[in-house]
Amino acid sequence: MAQLVLPGVAAQQLRDRLARSGQVLEVKVEAFPAIELLWHQADRVVVRLGRYRATPGHLGSDLAQVGDAGSLDASAQRLETGLLTLRNAKLTKRGNELVGTATVTEADLRSAVPFLQGVTPVASGGGKLTLQGSAFGVTADATVMAVNDKLVVRPNLPILNFFTLTVFSNPHLAVQGVAARAVPGGFALSGRARLK
Repeated sequence: MAQLVLPGVAAQQLRDRLARSGQVLEVKVEAFPAIELLWHQADRVVVRLGRYRATPGHLGSDLAQVGDAGSLDASAQRLETGLLTLRNAKLTKRGNELVGTATVTEADLRSAVPFLQGVTPVASGGGKLTLQGSAFGVTADATVMAVNDKLVVRPNLPILNFFTLTVFSNPHLAVQGVAARAVPGGFALSGRARLK
């Protein structure tokens, strides 16, 4: 009886929690034996969202909870986190490994940082991503990379090469690398992390 009832109850609880911040299209929870769900452990979780809004802190909290699922497949058609909007965002988890992908449009990037006139990926490899952007008539490169389990941005200018800006940090995750490629109207991002 528990095998039939508990996954549906767990899926509904997750759906209700996610619905507070966006449009939930689908939630599936699988566990065998289902009694594992009483300890918030699942074999597989599938989440499909339409539009979803999460502050960076809230998103970090949600990511910390994915450690309780052996396998996770989550997606959002539109993910608004902080200033930046990500499109077709996907997160998969297998064991302790996380892989995320999303598309960033030029329009969304300009909306988040109005003084930017354009940003494009110019190099990607070895877990690092070099972006070239223009602001106030100046064009410069910056490298996005994993440092000490965090995602940071470092300008590629001799006068500012000591400056590092942390753009993502979570005590439960070790960021391993990022990559990107140009797509029409923006660029597609991907990132890898490991649960601690």
